[in-house]
Amino acid sequence: MKRHPILIGIVVIGAFLVVFFLSVLLVMHTSGGVNTVFSMGDRIAVVKVKGVIKESKPIIDQLLRFMKDGSVKAIVLRIDSPGGGVGPSQEIYEEVRKIGDKKKVVVSMGSVAASGGYYIACAADKIVANPGTIIGSIGVIIEFANVEELVKKIGFKSVIIKSGEYKDVMSPFRSVTEQEERMLQEVIDNVHNQFIEAIAEGRNLTKEEVTAIADGRIFSGEQAKALGLVDSLGNLQDAISMAAKMVGIKGEPKVVYPPKKKLSILDFILRGTVKAIIDYLKGEGSQFNYLSGVTMENLTQEDPHCFFTCLSSSIGKFRFATYSNIIRPVQ
Repeated sequence: MKRHPILIGIVVIGAFLVVFFLSVLLVMHTSGGVNTVFSMGDRIAVVKVKGVIKESKPIIDQLLRFMKDGSVKAIVLRIDSPGGGVGPSQEIYEEVRKIGDKKKVVVSMGSVAASGGYYIACAADKIVANPGTIIGSIGVIIEFANVEELVKKIGFKSVIIKSGEYKDVMSPFRSVTEQEERMLQEVIDNVHNQFIEAIAEGRNLTKEEVTAIADGRIFSGEQAKALGLVDSLGNLQDAISMAAKMVGIKGEPKVVYPPKKKLSILDFILRGTVKAIIDYLKGEGSQFNYLSGVTMENLTQEDPHCFFTCLSSSIGKFRFATYSNIIRPVQ
C-alpha cells in the first residue's frame, strides 16, 4: 500500500492541534478564576465602563454578548466614569435594565461613578462602591463658548442664514436671548427630571428624597450608602463574590472579560503623543485640571483620540458630567 506523505502530514498536524486545543481548555477549566472568553463552567462576566461616556454601542455589544452566553450566570458592571453624553448614558441604562430581567447585574464602582456613570448604575440589582468612591453629581449641564466680544475686537463678523428663529441658538458669535435661555432651561429641567425618576425607580427611593440631593453635589461611597444610593461597600472582588452568591455559584467563581481591543500603529503613535503632552503640562506645574469635566488621566486610558476631540465634543451638547478631579491634589 502506497503512503501519501502530504496526507500523513496533514493528519499529524491536525491531531497535534486538537490535542493542543484540548490541553488549553483543560488548563483553563482547572485554573480557577480566569479572564478569557474560553473558560468553561458557570461564570461571572465583567464589563467595564471607563472614562467619558461618548458612545454606547461597544458597551451594549459586550453586555448582549454575555447576556446570550448560557455559561455566564451574572454580569458585574465595573464603572469608573465621571459621566458623559445624555443619550449614550440612557441607552446603556436601558440595556442594563432589560438584561436585569434575565440575569443578575451587580455594579462595582471604581474611583468615580458620578452623573452619567451613576445613571447607568441605577439599573443594576446591586451597587458596590469603595468608601472613597466619588458618587453623585446628579444633574445635567450644557455649556458653550461666547466669543462675541472677541470677534468684534478683531473685526470678524459672522453671517447666519437660518430657517427658524432658534436654529442658531447657542451660536458662539452672539449671546442667548432671555427666551432662548428659558427654552434651554426647560430642556435641562426635563432631562434632569428623567435622571431623578430613574434613580428613584432603581434605588426604591421617593422622588422627593432624590430631588433633595439632585443638585449636582458629590458624595463619598460611605455617604452614598447612608443615603441609599449604594447597597454595600467593597471592591471589585467583593462585587464578583456578591454576584456569584446571588446566582448560587459555590466557591471561587470563574471570571470572564471581553476580548481586549487590538491597538493599531496610529493608536500607539497617538497614545505616545498624548502622554508626552501631559508629561509636559505636569512638568510645567500646570493647573489645567479640568477638561470637559473629566481628568486628563481618564482621557488617555482608553482612547488616545479623545484628547484631541473632547475639547470640542461637549460644546453645545447636553451632558451628564462631573468635575472628577476636584479633590485630587495638583502635582
